[in-house]
Amino acid sequence: MDISRAEQRILHLLAQGGRIEITRDDDRKIEKLQLFTREGWIFSGLDLLTFRKLKQKNAIRSQGGRPYRITERGLVLVRAELNNR
Repeated sequence: MDISRAEQRILHLLAQGGRIEITRDDDRKIEKLQLFTREGWIFSGLDLLTFRKLKQKNAIRSQGGRPYRITERGLVLVRAELNNR
């Protein structure tokens, strides 16, 4: 299964230890999505459409009300990238 460049970036950040936190409004609809890197920085390239695509592909999952993390399926989908640190 091929994934887009935006999905690839997000999965790569999650594979390095990032997390996705969501904020819901009173009607239980998603109000805000934030992707935190492992260093605590906020990545601004995550939108609701990309989040839903990743969730539909079973690449991310939340357990027990905790933040969304990458799944084993997501690790299979992510391709290796050079880390330019």
